[in-house]
Amino acid sequence: MFKAPESNAFGQSFRDYDIESERQKGVEEFYRLQHINQTYDFVKKMREHYKKLDKAAMSIWECCEMLNEVVDDSDPDLDEPQIQHLLQTAEAIRKDYPNEDWLHLTALIHDLGKILHLPQFGELPQWAVVGDTFPVGCAFDEKNVHHKYFKENPDSQNPAYNTKEGVYSKGCGLDNVLMSWGHDDYMYMVAKENGTTLPSPGLFIIRYHSFYPLHKEGAYTHLMSEEDFENLKWLHIFNKSKVLVDVEKVKPYYQSLIDKYFPAKLKW
Repeated sequence: MFKAPESNAFGQSFRDYDIESERQKGVEEFYRLQHINQTYDFVKKMREHYKKLDKAAMSIWECCEMLNEVVDDSDPDLDEPQIQHLLQTAEAIRKDYPNEDWLHLTALIHDLGKILHLPQFGELPQWAVVGDTFPVGCAFDEKNVHHKYFKENPDSQNPAYNTKEGVYSKGCGLDNVLMSWGHDDYMYMVAKENGTTLPSPGLFIIRYHSFYPLHKEGAYTHLMSEEDFENLKWLHIFNKSKVLVDVEKVKPYYQSLIDKYFPAKLKW
């Protein structure tokens, strides 16, 4: 049987919303806004708008460097530059799974969608870029963090959207489920539309790494397909590292992976 470790690269064991810290109140306010505003209609509009990929043309590495301009208010643990976070995650995975180069690259690029917060990409508010993600179009599971704020989301009152399955059906597959809009789904869209050759588990990790209600709390499994369950095993094996990485030293290796799995320039 496949047993997941206690922590993963996206910080499962590092995230603790119960411990009071100077950022806790800000985090709670963030989730209040997110839970009220992330509706089925909002997500559909965002997906329509961003799937045009008409904001920029740049390489993966250029995007990694651009990400340093972004601050993620929803993550209580991220104090180092974003590129450090990306490379620490990637290097930890490379150490544990040296032969899975697609996984190293997936770890490097998993958060690149956070550029949505920058002016060139729409300057979206934090609640539309970061934080835990969840399905829209069905009932908001109580395992979502700060669940109480969903009562102010109009979808909670809509009979089409407020049942367990909502507009979906049991086992329909996450591919057919609309997730709250943010950097996960945007980066998935960028990778897919630019013809990446990353395998299915890599795309799954990019798209669902912030879906904590699923991979930390076990909610929403009734919507998953068999392939989703297989892919979820890969998301569970990430280990987070806090060891500083020498960016210039490891850059050539990651550049070779970018060249292998992506075109030189991507539409964003």
